Amino acid sequence: MTIRLLIVDDDPLVRGGLALMLGGAEDIAIVGEGADGDEVPGLVDRLAPDVVLMDIRMPRTDGLTATERLRVRPGAPEVVVLTTFHADEQVLRALRAGAAGFVLKDTPPAEIVTAVRRVAAGDPVLSPAVTRQLMTHVVRHPDPAGEATGPQAGPQAGPPRRAAALRRLDSLATRERDVALAVGRGRTNAEIGAALYMSVPTVKTHVSRVLAKLGLNNRVQIALLVHDAGLVDLPDSDQGA
Repeated sequence: MTIRLLIVDDDPLVRGGLALMLGGAEDIAIVGEGADGDEVPGLVDRLAPDVVLMDIRMPRTDGLTATERLRVRPGAPEVVVLTTFHADEQVLRALRAGAAGFVLKDTPPAEIVTAVRRVAAGDPVLSPAVTRQLMTHVVRHPDPAGEATGPQAGPQAGPPRRAAALRRLDSLATRERDVALAVGRGRTNAEIGAALYMSVPTVKTHVSRVLAKLGLNNRVQIALLVHDAGLVDLPDSDQGA
């Protein structure tokens, strides 16, 4: 299957470089380019891309707003955001909005091609290591939606967000909830299987069920929901830091 790709970036040199690099892949077709987020709805309607490679920082409508508007539409294409940061509030906002992942602008070309293929196949470009990094960042730099701030604030979300997150998690079966908590700690499927005495395929099945029941797009959204519910502390790799 040919993957239809739309590239949106305000820098024509970046767009040209990405188009040249990605267009060389036999299974990827560059169907169009955009220079700002406000062009995305019309381009998507006209070109029907499978994946949108979206820059975050654009002058009129930024990539985050464009992603939020796009992902609420029925049959929306997957979105991969382009960023120069490994973990910041903007990337987290994009993930909450339903982006399938992110790639750094200095990522090697072959890895960007792989990222587009994975997202098109329904496999978010978010490794467990990246999940841990993002979760650590959101704990240390909470967003302003009623959450505590400061170095002693801890990982608790504000009361409204926490209550809403807990209600959503209560809809899960016991084993699904166990898996969701493990995802929230940034554990791999193999690590979850070992801890919960499940096979890796069973873990994958539970993750898929959690995503479907909660209406989420990827593992990081599960982790963020678990964090919002106040059910995990810092990821395991950061304990005692």
